[in-house]
This record gives sequence, structure tokens and C-alpha cells, in this order.
Amino acid sequence: MTFSEVLGQQHIKSHLAKTVKSGKIPHTQLFIGKTGSGLLALALSYANQILCQSYDEKSNAYTSCKNKVDKLSHPDLHFVYPVNTNEGVKKNPISDNFVSSWRDFVLNNSYSSLYDWYQFIGIEKKQGNISKHEAVSISKKLSLKSYEGGYKVLIVWMAEKMNNECANQLLKLIEEPPEKTVILLLAENVEIILDTIKSRCQKLHIPPLAEEEIYQELIDAYSLKSNEAKKISHQSNGDFNKTLQIIKEDNKDVLFEDLFVLWVRTAFKAKKNKEAVNELFNWSEKIAEEGRETQKRFLNFCLEIFRQAMLKNYNAESLIYFQSHDGNFSFDKFSAYIHQNNILDIRETLEKAIYHIERNGNAKIIFTDVSIQLTRLIHRNRF
Repeated sequence: MTFSEVLGQQHIKSHLAKTVKSGKIPHTQLFIGKTGSGLLALALSYANQILCQSYDEKSNAYTSCKNKVDKLSHPDLHFVYPVNTNEGVKKNPISDNFVSSWRDFVLNNSYSSLYDWYQFIGIEKKQGNISKHEAVSISKKLSLKSYEGGYKVLIVWMAEKMNNECANQLLKLIEEPPEKTVILLLAENVEIILDTIKSRCQKLHIPPLAEEEIYQELIDAYSLKSNEAKKISHQSNGDFNKTLQIIKEDNKDVLFEDLFVLWVRTAFKAKKNKEAVNELFNWSEKIAEEGRETQKRFLNFCLEIFRQAMLKNYNAESLIYFQSHDGNFSFDKFSAYIHQNNILDIRETLEKAIYHIERNGNAKIIFTDVSIQLTRLIHRNRF
């Protein structure tokens, strides 16, 4: 993959290309942003430039090098990503156990999300991590000399999933990096990463893709009609993985919307109807049966719907893309209840729930608590 194949992000691509051309490549860099903005695509293109820079682009040697990077099989390109035990790997899983799956996954869509990866390897009801066993593997890989005599590149996808043992081991490598070694950490939730690691990285914030960039890609690469491309690019919210899901008619958001609508309707009733409180308990039990990654994804979906409702309430129509498939759910009426006096508390409540789910809290208790708080918050007066 070359930079020309990466959607948008012209400023970022120009900066990365200059570091290679000038020979001033920072040994550890932290790419921060959503996977759908192109973190992995940018990292792969950057790795291609770093690993193949010594060859003339018209030479067979360059073509051979690029092909190996494109196939994720270059001997000096290494990957680390969150994993867990599954049907094929029963104990102490590390990235090397999933190499074949990883290649298939990335080559299919380098904009895919963490949840997509968990589904791909059959661990969507678990939480992946980058463990102490991975730290040993990383140390071995980076201690070896470059196979082709140039740079070695390590890409750590979803670096926030490193546990403390792995993070501390990586910190030692960052503090004393092997010669001609580049470490690229890719993260969505950078706050979770150790401060001592963040302080030693050159940080690059990867913004969401521009709506116009997604629109043009849909016209050029997917041959969509202008009106359809405009609608999808607006709904994508700068996330190209979301774009692809919409094109494939992924119904996960429809299922999430059904859960959300039932939730808020019951929460509205619960203030004056004691039976509705029992319905909230039943709803909490239902969502608690899902895998933790699905639970987190649902809560993030809710966060976005509440944000969209806030925008609607304040007439920011140009920023709204949510369209309900439920003909009986009035987004306009719902939005009137989301305002400056409750939106921050709603957001904090949902974010805390995500935090506790990530730490293996009891899902039934977490969602019951969130439901009770939501009942109070959506009835809070605007003034």
C-alpha cells in the first residue's frame, strides 16, 4: 500500500513522507484517532516507504519489496494486536498465533474496527488484550538484525490494549531502541496508555475523514449515485469503516436502535409507572447477556445518538445524520429532552459504564444502574 491508496489525510501523508525523505524518522510514534480514519492504512503505507526506500521505484527490487509489504509478509515488518483464546488457541495467545487470520482481516479492509477483529477470530464475547507473553515475543523480534539489511518496523494496533507488564517491557525498548527500528503505536483511547510511553513518542493526531473525501470515494470507487453517496458520507461521520458497513447494509445499528428506543421509552415511563421499573430490570438482563464488546459498542452507539439529539435540539441541522428506521419513534420529540442541563451527566454516566464493563464489572448491575440514572436525567428540567 502506498500513500496514494490511502483515503484523504493529505497533510498527515505529506508529513510522514518527509520524515522518510529527510532521513529523520522518529523511532517511536503514536498515531491517535479512530480506526475508520485510516490509522492502519497510514501505518502500512508509511512502513512501505521506510522498508523500500533504498530501492528505485522503477526497479524489480522495489516491486518485490512493495509486494511483500502489501501482502503483510515482509520479514522486517512485524505486527502486534489484541488477541484472546478461541477454538484454535487455548493458552497464552499472542499475535503470532493469528498471523494468517490477521493478514486476511487487514487485506479485506484496513479500516476495520476492533470489534470487527474480535468477530473475525471468534472472541467477540471476550476482551482481547496484548499480554506479557506478547512482550517476550516483541523483544525477541526486535533483538534480531534486519533480515534485508534496512529498517525493522513494528506496528502495534490498538496499543491501549497492552496490559501493564507488556507496556513496561515495551517502554524499555522505547527508551533504548534497537538500531534502525521504528515502532508505530496505533490507538483510539490514548488516555489508557502509560504516560511514560506517551511522553517518549512523537504524537500524530489523525482526524476523521472529511465528508467530501468519503463522498468522492463512493462516487469513484463504488459508482454510487450522487444523492446516495451524499447521504452515506453524511451518516459515516468521518469513519470509512462505518461507510463500508452502511454499503453492506450491516444491521447491527438497526438492532442497537431497537434496543435504544425500547430503553428510553421505558425510562420515560418509569418515573410515574412502577411496573416500568421492572421492565428496565428486564431490559438490563437482556443486554447483560451480550458479549462485553457488544455492550461497549452499544453504549458508544447511545453516546452518539444523545449527541445527535443535542445537536437537533439546538438546530444544528447540518451536523445531524441520524435517521430512525422506527416509524413510531420521533427523534424531534426525543431531542427536546436532551439539553445543556443533562447532556454532560448522561455522557459521564455512559462513559463510566463503558469503563466498568472494560474492567469486567457485573453487566446486569451496571446496566440497571445506568437505566435508573437515565430515568432521572431525561426528566431533568431544561432551565
